[in-house]
Amino acid sequence: MASPEKCRFAKSHEWVSAEGDKAVVGISDHAQAEITDVVHVELPKPGRKVKAGEACAVVESVKAAFDIYAPVSGEVSEVNGELSKDPSLVNQSPHDKGWFFSIKISDPTEASALMDFSQYQEFLKAAH
Repeated sequence: MASPEKCRFAKSHEWVSAEGDKAVVGISDHAQAEITDVVHVELPKPGRKVKAGEACAVVESVKAAFDIYAPVSGEVSEVNGELSKDPSLVNQSPHDKGWFFSIKISDPTEASALMDFSQYQEFLKAAH
């Protein structure tokens, strides 16, 4: 679905793959590895309006619960219902089958303000 090299990344480790005014959102491979075994995902309801940086989903792992933040503002248009049946998809395929939700973007410039893949890799190196 979204190769990491073509995504934009937030400092809170969400990725966004935007085409026009539609964006698909998930968490990075780094984030799923840090979270470890995902056992439950709570997704936002379609139609919910979110602002960039707003907590809008929750991932529960065997370690703890983690907020997932909207990397861009807009309206949630679709959620990945497969995650309620098999939350481990987040660990197995964070950039493909483990996507969280899609958003109809209200401000396309927000996505371009996020880090590209190489900037995200540098951010991860600097954080450790």
